[in-house]
Amino acid sequence: MIFQEDFEQMRSLEQDLTFLSAKTEFDESNIPFKEKNLGIQNQDGIYTNLGLLLSDQCKHTIKVAVFNGETQNVFQDRNEFTGSLFKQMHEVYSYIDFRNQKHSSFSGLKRIDKRDYPEVAIREALLNLIVHREYSYSASSFIRMYTDRIEFTSIGGLLKGITLEDIQLGISVCRNPKLANIFYRLELIETYGTGIQKIIDSYSESEFKPQFVTTENAFKIILPNLNYQKKNNKIQEDIVVYDCPENKIVEFAKTHTQFTRKDVQDTFNLSQTTCGRILNRMKEEGQISQHGKGKNTFYILKESRR
Repeated sequence: MIFQEDFEQMRSLEQDLTFLSAKTEFDESNIPFKEKNLGIQNQDGIYTNLGLLLSDQCKHTIKVAVFNGETQNVFQDRNEFTGSLFKQMHEVYSYIDFRNQKHSSFSGLKRIDKRDYPEVAIREALLNLIVHREYSYSASSFIRMYTDRIEFTSIGGLLKGITLEDIQLGISVCRNPKLANIFYRLELIETYGTGIQKIIDSYSESEFKPQFVTTENAFKIILPNLNYQKKNNKIQEDIVVYDCPENKIVEFAKTHTQFTRKDVQDTFNLSQTTCGRILNRMKEEGQISQHGKGKNTFYILKESRR
């Protein structure tokens, strides 16, 4: 049996590694990027599995799927994030945050804004997915977004001797201590064991509560949508949605006579595939019109939307 601590320091099968994303992350935190001191290389200058995880050539990925409804019957979008764990972390968070809609309700004259999911819960669930998964298995981690919830599923159950009740009490035995230490030094995580409690606390004022599910080989965090009410499978009717992806693009288009896919892609940090799907959907729904061909293609907001 290979213990995870041993796995982190084992020789990586891939030695042709680069660390552009990792160096950027360290530079932004004003921390020197020293490969041997961090455990990325051993004393013989050989890259370790920890080095592979942080390298631009990391073989582990995170797959995100978006479904229209409470089941997987109606597929809406998907993406697979690759590269250094740092790169995946930023890109996945942006992908989810873009879809974390903001809703507005009114109490008298006062408008109350509330996003579907607490940002701290998204952040901590994602970091848990990255830092605590079992990397000796090559399978991808999964994030599934439904109308009523988001599920974060990572490979590797709880370590021997630790129960789900222990985790919820803040007890933590780290599966990847060197990886966790790097994330701690970069101030991406705090002391071990605080992430789950932060998720629980972020739902303290809500009737909806996060769920934690563990099996022998997997750990799942389920975050409920704070704005979801089961009324004909729709968002509560007296809540106004104004921050969904399409509406963000509409607001952007109102300030531009015309715009390209690249404009939207760069403005909202979207992948080319995701951006293309959203624009096609908006075109089919009559929100925008497409003009030109090939590289000269551009879009115009329909007059009724201005």
